[in-house]
Amino acid sequence: MRCLVLAGGLALSFLLPVHGRAQAPAVLRIGVLNDMSGPYSSLSGKGSVVAAQLAAEDFAKEAGRSAPRVEILSADHQNKADIGAGIARAWVDRDGVAAVVDVPNSAVGFAVNQVMKEKDRTFLASSTASSDLTGPQCAPTTVQWTFDTWAQANGTVRALSREGARTWFFIGSDYALGASLIKDATAVINAVGGKVLGDVRAPIGTSDLSSYLVQAQASRADVVATANGGDDVVNTVKQAAEFGVVPKQTMAGLLVFLTDVQGMGLQTAQGLLLTEAFYWDLNDKTRSWSRRFAARFGGAMPTMNHAGVYSETLAFLKAAAAEGTLSGRKVVARMQAAPIDDALFGPTVIRPDGRAVHAMYLFRVKAPSASKGPYDLYDLVATIPASEAFRPLADGGCPLVAK
Repeated sequence: MRCLVLAGGLALSFLLPVHGRAQAPAVLRIGVLNDMSGPYSSLSGKGSVVAAQLAAEDFAKEAGRSAPRVEILSADHQNKADIGAGIARAWVDRDGVAAVVDVPNSAVGFAVNQVMKEKDRTFLASSTASSDLTGPQCAPTTVQWTFDTWAQANGTVRALSREGARTWFFIGSDYALGASLIKDATAVINAVGGKVLGDVRAPIGTSDLSSYLVQAQASRADVVATANGGDDVVNTVKQAAEFGVVPKQTMAGLLVFLTDVQGMGLQTAQGLLLTEAFYWDLNDKTRSWSRRFAARFGGAMPTMNHAGVYSETLAFLKAAAAEGTLSGRKVVARMQAAPIDDALFGPTVIRPDGRAVHAMYLFRVKAPSASKGPYDLYDLVATIPASEAFRPLADGGCPLVAK
């Protein structure tokens, strides 16, 4: 899929005649790379392409005639790291892509991260979950914009601990996402004096989770937490309800999206506690942008991944235009230079490890009787300030951060 969005004319201000200086680009190409047909397609997929298009259009309005053209490309990584890396490499080498955005699936994200670092192009990881992306695998060309596994675990675990939960059991995915969610949640559980009684990990796309749920029940943990995403988390919560896990044990989702709750249905999901970076009905600005998105996307409200793609793409385009280069190192440094007043995420600061820091939110899923429509799904429980929402800079192990 290739979508062309024009922003201004030929970007004459980018044609630098000074002897010895490279000519800056007249076109900025953005590659939206995600799961278009698998378990993560509803939470990213084609909606992320729409979000990137909206960002390109808003950039054109703000920048005017002097702005470069913007092209939006898209592709399906099929949840395979080699395919994702191959697409990213071809986009840069063949198409001159300036930035790759989105990339749900942490294993694919790690592979793309390396390609973009080698090519000195920008990786805007709005949907890559693992906190290792701004930890041991941080890169000067990468920004992790929306959320990560540490932030997700921190918000949900601390909230349930305050409600009296002490023991935990995880049902996770058997790949990078599950490992990262369980690792980060375990660290928070230990910090608040709780205990992990065990975990099980199912391959992506596992349809029958009965054996895993039996182990969760046998643990008698206060909380059974899902450490997976997309269709897998939907199936886990649905089957847990069928097995009668709730109300004997509390069900918690470490990574749950709006589309996941819709897939579960409010009758099943009601009372589920979760952490998100964005909700369409949070304030006037989120509602206004979400209605624009819905008008382009069949009436569907955006997930936090869609919001992340929009915000990071707009911030990148502004920085790349100001810097006049495709160099990922230089553009990311420009993005880090000053706080970003983002319409969807509020005040946002990009740290030296590439982590975009902003507020996070704790929500509880509504009961069916309390919902006024198909997208009226959450009650706001608490706002987690930016200073508390993400892992402290010194704790991540990013080699870019001075000891």
